[in-house]
Amino acid sequence: MKLTNEGIKQKDAWLNADYQLPSYDREAMVERTQANPEWIHFGAGNLFKAFQANVVETLLNEGIMDKGIIAVEGFDTKILQNSREHDTLALLATLKSDGTADKVVIGSIAEADLLSCEHEEEFNRLKEIFRNPSLQMASFTITEKGYSLTNANNELLPAVQEDFNYGPAAPKSYMGKVVALLLERFHASKYPIAMVSMDNCSHNGDILKSAILPYAKAWEEKGFVPSEFVQYLSDENTVSFPWSMIDKITPRPDDAIGEIFKKDGIEDIEPFQTDRGSFVAPFVNAEETQYLVIEDKFPNGRPPLEKGGLIFTDRETVNKVETMKVTTCLNPLHTALAIFGCLLGYDRISEEMKDEDLVNLIKKIGYQEGLPVVTNPGILDPKEFIDTVIEVRFPNPFMPDAPQRIATDTSQKLSVRYGETIKSYAKDETLDLNDLEAIPLVFAGWIRYLMQINDEGTAFEASADPLLDELVPLVQNIQLGQKVNVEQLRPILENEKVFGINLIEYGLADKVVALFNEMNEKPGAIRQTLHEVVSK
Repeated sequence: MKLTNEGIKQKDAWLNADYQLPSYDREAMVERTQANPEWIHFGAGNLFKAFQANVVETLLNEGIMDKGIIAVEGFDTKILQNSREHDTLALLATLKSDGTADKVVIGSIAEADLLSCEHEEEFNRLKEIFRNPSLQMASFTITEKGYSLTNANNELLPAVQEDFNYGPAAPKSYMGKVVALLLERFHASKYPIAMVSMDNCSHNGDILKSAILPYAKAWEEKGFVPSEFVQYLSDENTVSFPWSMIDKITPRPDDAIGEIFKKDGIEDIEPFQTDRGSFVAPFVNAEETQYLVIEDKFPNGRPPLEKGGLIFTDRETVNKVETMKVTTCLNPLHTALAIFGCLLGYDRISEEMKDEDLVNLIKKIGYQEGLPVVTNPGILDPKEFIDTVIEVRFPNPFMPDAPQRIATDTSQKLSVRYGETIKSYAKDETLDLNDLEAIPLVFAGWIRYLMQINDEGTAFEASADPLLDELVPLVQNIQLGQKVNVEQLRPILENEKVFGINLIEYGLADKVVALFNEMNEKPGAIRQTLHEVVSK
């Protein structure tokens, strides 16, 4: 069995192995899509295949849609090469919490192209697509870094600066190429389009817009484009930048899942790492739970994706859903498991969910301390969202996610994931900051984590974090068994970059330091303190 157009014609072999195959005429779908594309997606990675492409696959099989998606890869040519070797087909294993997996052959990717001006034929094809009036949206999953125009010192990246200077003829930066394609659409007849970031970052539509407009303005100043082009991009009736909220855990291709496919008789699907560090395979593995909420602002229309489970709403509601997820119902729980998972020696989030103390911790954070200040967005119930996280998502044994990975960049996460809840408590006269127990425990746990000594008294290496060099020296002289006071930890406690607030000013410092001292008393004290707090 081979994952190619010819290979899937051996239907009996695939069906006998419990695979879902495309039930539509894929060749006809590809022809229709290539002639009059409606959806082009930048970032043909694991999330895209597991989520967006699978939604379209379902709608194609149900006869609701008759066109697929055109995928674009702009960072790693090996990803594109691997896709083309398999005729842009992909395998998806949807991993369920009961230990079973749904296996699907994804055929909805009608074409895969390279975002490169150096490959003239490839870029000319993308220009052709953007000149087509049928195109309704361009979406993106390129991570938040993909939209960056500057470095850490707020200086323009060299490729961006070069594109600003030399115009749209042959841009080198990722966003420069995208803006050059929009220029093609502008010249064609100012056709409307929705530019939809589906990356997991706050107000992602604005981030995408702020990555596109500077090119147009720089090119206008140097006479490369008319002022009408800037107006075209700035008018939401011609080019819109909807906000969206996406949520789906899609780890890199797992060797254990690859073995399942191999045992089924599928050939040539071994994962590999490219020269650019990408983990590539013709298969993806993902959890079953997924959410994609999008601001319904599509000036050229859109496919009926709501029939595939996507939720279209207004901007305010998208913001409420994102806030609910990030500050209360998912991300704070994940970070708590990450910190204490590292301290208690776990290497799987799913294994942590067998630990009664840790489950009680995230229940306390979510249900008791978070829900009182969450705004119900109306389209998703916050309590039901937390129920799914705790009962279905985190315990999923198929999800090979590690607390060490989730602990990456924790200093950048605490302010949003917990600081906003604390601010809400302070503003609400019916709530008392002194009632918070689990969130201060997480803060104390994180400071204890910075010592890089686990609950057994053994050293471990903290996950990558941009503030480690600044923060670790503040605790490196604290010995196990040593008690500290607020003054000794003041540089951390009052660091608003970390917590989003000054813990001393908010009256939480004494509680955090007391919990830190309890956890630092001796080996085993982290477990003991955790148990005592969550048992209250």
